[in-house]
Formats: sequence, structure tokens, C-alpha cells
Amino acid sequence: MSLRPLVFLFAACALAQTGNPALTPEQRGDIYMAHKQYREAIDTYRQGSPKDPVLLNKIGIAYHQMMQLDSARKSYEQAIKLKPDYMEAINNLGTVYFARKNFRRAIHWYTRALKLAPNEARSASVYSNLGTAEFSRKQYEKATESYQKALALDPNVFERQSSYGVLLEERSVEERAKYHFYLAKLYAKDGRSELAIQYLRKALEEGFKEKKKLDEEPDFAGLRDNPAFKELLSREPRVL
Repeated sequence: MSLRPLVFLFAACALAQTGNPALTPEQRGDIYMAHKQYREAIDTYRQGSPKDPVLLNKIGIAYHQMMQLDSARKSYEQAIKLKPDYMEAINNLGTVYFARKNFRRAIHWYTRALKLAPNEARSASVYSNLGTAEFSRKQYEKATESYQKALALDPNVFERQSSYGVLLEERSVEERAKYHFYLAKLYAKDGRSELAIQYLRKALEEGFKEKKKLDEEPDFAGLRDNPAFKELLSREPRVL
């Protein structure tokens, strides 16, 4: 691997730490965030305008990463007060409530964010968040509908790692086996057999017990003759 990206990264970090006037507080704070130095990022963002909603949202994310959820919530709320249509901050406020397992409130904020989403990629991320909150409330039909909308807008929405940019994506669910089963159904219905089987395998390894559903589920009809699918049906799952 070339050393040039590393050299640039270390140089950028050094500039941030020396307070280089050529960089704005936001740029220097972003460098600290990239290094997961969240406290330093907060201190640096605060060198900017206290009425900048973008900086307040980023301060909220930094607190969020340290699991200081009350401080994160306050920062998001301040950003929204200054910019009521700030979709990213509204979505991120939803993730605070999700982290607190207040899924009903999370759904409220995700739904509000969707009304303001400026483009398809961001709408897909918020639909994914909404589906995860609905899933956590065991509203499986609603969750499936939200996930289908997310997948239609961005075919790779579930394959990305959770975002720690200006818009947070939620991936944590307690019923992971069932969650992966539902993702497998979505991919099978979309004709993406490889991903469908990948998530079915995960579901079985995580203890999904309703194995007969694999053979009965209409969405898996297109996988019936797939050798990998037949193998999953025939072998005992290895529970991790």
C-alpha cells in the first residue's frame, strides 16, 4: 500500500493539533473525529460559532460516540432549533431515542426526517433506520415495508458499515437472527440470491429456529434449486 495517504493523514492530524489557521474549526474537528478523539473534536468544534447548526450536529455525534446520550440529545435539539428543517440532526435525534430503547419516539423522529430528506441515498438511510426501529417494536410488516423502500432507493443500503458522518445509521437489533432472516427475504425477493443466502446463513448461525420457514417461504421460491440453499436446508446450523 502506498504511504502517501498515511503521510497526508498524519500531516493533517498534526495541523489540527497545532491549530493551523488555514483550517476551520470544523475541518480540524473532523480530523479529530476521524481519529476517534471525540473529546478533542468537541472542544475544537466549539471554537466555531455557537449558532452553527452543522457544528452542533457534529458535537452531538461526538457525544453520541462516547455514549453521552443526554449531551448528544441537547446538541441535536439545539441544531434543530436553529435549523428546523435540518434532516440529519432530526434523524440523529431519533438514534438517541433508539439507543435508549424508546423505539416509539425514534420512529417519530425518523418519520419527520423522511419528510425532509433531500435525496434518495439519505432517504434510504432514514428508511433503514425507521425499519430497524419498527422491527425492534416487533412491527415486522411495517419494518419490511420500510426496508423495501430503503432497498429500492439504494441497493447497497444494508451492506454499508454504520455511518458516523453527519447522518447516523442504526444497525443494532436484539433479535439479530430474525433480523437477518428478514433481510434474506428482501434480497431473495429482489433476485439477489447470493446476499439472500449469506443472510440466511447468518440467521441460522445466530440461532434462527423456524427452519421450516425456509422451505415454505414464498420469497425463497427462486432459491429452491440453488445448491447453497439446499445445503442450508440439509445441514444442522452451527450456532455461534
